[in-house]
Amino acid sequence: MLLHIILLSLFAFPFSMALGTLQGSTINTIAKPNCQTRCGNITVPYPFGIGNDTDCSIDNSFHVTCNMTYEPPKLFLRSSDIEIYSISDSELRIGTAVSYGCYNKNGTLIDDFDFWIQLSAFTFSQKNKFTVLGCDDYSFIRGTNGVDFSNGCLGLCSKAQDVPDDGQCSGMGCCQTSIPKGLSKYNVTLYTFNNHRAVFPFNDCGYAFLGEEGSFEFRGVHDLYADSDVVERIESTVPVVVDWVIAPKEGCSESSACKENSSCYEVDGGGYRCRCNNGYDGNPYLDPGCQATVFGLLAILLGIAGILYGIRRRRLTKLQEKFFEQNGGVLLKQKINSQGSHEAMTLFSTTQLRRATRNYSKDNIIGRGAYGIVYKGILSDQRVVAIKKSKIVDGSQAEQFINEVLILTQVIHRNVVKLLGCCLEEEVPILVYEFISNNTLYHHIHSGLGGMSWLSWENRLRVAVEAASALAYLHSETIMSIIHRDVKSTNILLDDNYTAKISDFGASRLVPLHHEQVTTLIQGTLGYLDPEYFNTSQLTEKSDVYSFGVVLAELITGKKPIGVDRYNVEKNLATHFVKSVTENHLYEIVEPRKLHEGTLEQIQAVGDLTKRCLSLQGIDRPTMKEVAVELDRLRKFTTHPWVQQQTFQDTRSLVLEVEHSDLYEVPLVSYGTRDGESYSSSTDMVFEENKPR
Repeated sequence: MLLHIILLSLFAFPFSMALGTLQGSTINTIAKPNCQTRCGNITVPYPFGIGNDTDCSIDNSFHVTCNMTYEPPKLFLRSSDIEIYSISDSELRIGTAVSYGCYNKNGTLIDDFDFWIQLSAFTFSQKNKFTVLGCDDYSFIRGTNGVDFSNGCLGLCSKAQDVPDDGQCSGMGCCQTSIPKGLSKYNVTLYTFNNHRAVFPFNDCGYAFLGEEGSFEFRGVHDLYADSDVVERIESTVPVVVDWVIAPKEGCSESSACKENSSCYEVDGGGYRCRCNNGYDGNPYLDPGCQATVFGLLAILLGIAGILYGIRRRRLTKLQEKFFEQNGGVLLKQKINSQGSHEAMTLFSTTQLRRATRNYSKDNIIGRGAYGIVYKGILSDQRVVAIKKSKIVDGSQAEQFINEVLILTQVIHRNVVKLLGCCLEEEVPILVYEFISNNTLYHHIHSGLGGMSWLSWENRLRVAVEAASALAYLHSETIMSIIHRDVKSTNILLDDNYTAKISDFGASRLVPLHHEQVTTLIQGTLGYLDPEYFNTSQLTEKSDVYSFGVVLAELITGKKPIGVDRYNVEKNLATHFVKSVTENHLYEIVEPRKLHEGTLEQIQAVGDLTKRCLSLQGIDRPTMKEVAVELDRLRKFTTHPWVQQQTFQDTRSLVLEVEHSDLYEVPLVSYGTRDGESYSSSTDMVFEENKPR
């Protein structure tokens, strides 16, 4: 593909851009004396200034260009072709670029565009969302925010009728995902699953772009045609938000830029900004600084604010009552009373959860997913909990939601995260779970110290047994069979004792008695998604088995499900794993350290079981109960001493052949006995606190 590069080298401060309502107070629109204040309909306040080397900006990093050849004139970032839509006291809003790929009915690429944007001294705001449009497309956004970052989104649909026309970007033809804080550069690459052959009659192009959340309105199938106006509409109405600060490598103590009656505040990530003190107004970066305002006006405003606060409180109470009823609260209370027990389910109030999360502070976020945001909270009784705030609102399914909540509260298994209760007083239902402190299995597989995971072969088998047992319990031992539908290593948490806990039931579905499958809209995670479910929309318990097979492959190989740095068949771990086992090359892809720790027979048996789980046809896969039993048997598997000695020699030879050198410069970590419940390390290890995923 042709790669178009847009490069901005801005070295003195970070930025934030977007078009729409400005957050917080706006800089008083004052420029330096004798300097141009406006460009077209945009005001340019100091520390920004129009023109390079004009002394109108605080330094050359803050200069902007006013192009008078347009009518009205347009403002551009420095001397680049990046158009500025607005400037606030902390952000810029600038134009965006759209990556696209268009195909003919034979699947031939006829037009495409990819791009790269670098803001060396700017950072892209988290107010932006990465969006992918198309029914046969997926795209990766890659960049850096101190460490390398990669995320992806895919749009899938099989027929035009599947694409919603209500303006919502819900995954069918339109997908959105978040970006991390502090991202200073990114590139967007667009891919397709089948070159749009199957969807060509109504979708011949795919698109991907970064833009301010809420600024793009999806118009359904209309936006998926090559002759639509979607690219022009995005480029003219969807901005990108960039955060800016003064002196990103300095703090307030080193600065003298803030003038009289103003104060300096440091910004998370580096740098500072100035703002007028309470009761003052003006430009805090220009002499004579901020001036005093009318105190009587402040008193009047405070009185009005008190009246408005009382009105707002009454409206809020009524709104909470409306949401409680809309979310099925009355029905839930009736069902709880009819069961005669209040212990299994706690109804939390909005006040309790807002207090527990410091009003849903960003600092309390410990996870983000397709179905909601998870916050860490501390209740008044000092219990630490995980509070999941859903993104999806569907009042028509309130009764189904309540029934599912009641069933999940009765799911009692040591390897399933416990649902403690819910809050129905918000616009969307909020679920409260027990807090699991030791991050995800994905983190411990792929983020080991020095590139090596702490998980020994024995501990990997133990975690696999625990997770498989939990899924088998959900499938066959609950009141109604529960299909998780999003089994992956990021949804397997580890507690203080490194015991596995299945989490995140946002995509789960209950299967009525005497039903083996249920038809649903396709949901799941790229790399883990059951191909049979993807092709038929028929969800069965075997779909969880396939996804768990991918987790087993991760545990055996130490590789990620989708490797953006891997090529051809190796890019998809499941496909590569099955091929390797089929061709008797399993030991070539096993994480080398594990060849030291397990017997070849044991590793081969787990590999064969994983291959069965990854069968393309669900009927050829084992049940989760069979998987759990077999893994537990293999975990307890022992051999004769002379066989163990021979196996160790064979293993050592094989490892040396694969690695060409011994990996171990220090003794291996011991993790207890095969049958014991205690797993302790003879070496002190350091683990990161649970971070947002």
